[in-house]
Amino acid sequence: MAPLSKAGTALAALREDLSGAVFTADDPGYDEARALFNAMIDRRPAVIAQCESVSDVATTVRFARELDLRVAVRGGGHSVAGMSLNDGGVVVDLRRMHEVTVHPAAKAVRAQGGATMSHLDRACQPYGLATTGGRASTTGLGGYVLGGGSGWVDRKFGLAVDNLLGVELVTADGQVIEATAEENPELFWALHGGGGNFGVATSLTLRLHDLPVFSVAMVMALPEHGPALTRAYRDIIASGPDEAGGGVLYLTGPPAEFIPPHLVGTLLAGALLTYTGPEEVRALAAPLLAVPHEVEMVTALPYADFQCQFDDPPDLRNYWSAEYLNEAPDELLDVFCARADSMPVPSGCQHVLFPQGGAIAAGPSEWPVPYRGAPWAVHPFGIWEDPADDARAIQWVRDTRTDVQPWSTGAVYLNFTGDEGPERVVAGLGSDNLARLAAVKREYDPDNVFRYNHNIIPA
Repeated sequence: MAPLSKAGTALAALREDLSGAVFTADDPGYDEARALFNAMIDRRPAVIAQCESVSDVATTVRFARELDLRVAVRGGGHSVAGMSLNDGGVVVDLRRMHEVTVHPAAKAVRAQGGATMSHLDRACQPYGLATTGGRASTTGLGGYVLGGGSGWVDRKFGLAVDNLLGVELVTADGQVIEATAEENPELFWALHGGGGNFGVATSLTLRLHDLPVFSVAMVMALPEHGPALTRAYRDIIASGPDEAGGGVLYLTGPPAEFIPPHLVGTLLAGALLTYTGPEEVRALAAPLLAVPHEVEMVTALPYADFQCQFDDPPDLRNYWSAEYLNEAPDELLDVFCARADSMPVPSGCQHVLFPQGGAIAAGPSEWPVPYRGAPWAVHPFGIWEDPADDARAIQWVRDTRTDVQPWSTGAVYLNFTGDEGPERVVAGLGSDNLARLAAVKREYDPDNVFRYNHNIIPA
């Protein structure tokens, strides 16, 4: 840390130069500015810069380097692991930078790094266009895409990185560069899964696809029918088209209009079949509808509207993880369903099994996304309110991972995990890719300025 006099002068200059707001611990609004989606994270940065332009971002990075302060980047989404905040360092907060520009003729969209899925999807909806996005409208675009990007429509449109056309990046020395297949191609390769290791993504350009109609079939059943529902869903995906997606899950019955009052707050088994096409989804969902159930919903609706249906409330406690599976035999399904019995209920926890395959498996093999070939994934999604439930909820997540280890490929989508150790970072990037990623890191961030992420060590 620089001497106090130098720090004071630099901070005054930062406040003067930025078009956005600057917060320190003494400023009104500081606690609001540092609050994260995950209530388990409580960190106190020295400076939070709420940037409004690329110039603001570059200025903030240079300010941090001048004072030898660590840098965390906040894209505006969940950052469930708390990687968008630090103690005693600088936070580059992009949430004010969420402009989205759609180019319908080119079927492309350029979005600023602080945009969420809602910003992106709402901008594309009027044109009947979409791209793979997170499974909630509150997911932040930047971290989501650069981490790989799994979502409801990925079996049809591929992973988010498969649709990445370009990134505008502020590097560790405060320079603004572009990364595309033609310009800085090695950096562009690394950004396909390497996350925020290489700089601050101030905008991303993505390929769009026609999606004039989006349909869903949802079934909710008592937990004793969960195994039958899970088998029916698996078999639909095994023989169905790439247009079909969704997943099966156990959850606490929410206080929603479509849930009978006597089931609110109780454990339910659910199946969600999504379809990137007309409402012919009902015929595809027939095996699900044949399972005894309490709730059913079959409808076509705008994709952007659907994306809001699974938004996770902020200010709760979160712990997530995942395992990617080489198959989903009956034995695995039985193990999966049995683990629901120990999930905290009532809570916001969700016990999820979802498919891959389709355009994911058929996508480019060169990107550092080693989980691409897994046909299924288990995602224990821990979210609860009471700190007294911390140990129980976290143990449930870990037990779920242990249960499915016999079927695990060993690879993982890092956006679904927190800090689970360096071995899991290797699992999320692929051991064959590490040396190449480390070389890119050395070129663009040799001092590891951007270390609040699933970190790649410069080498």
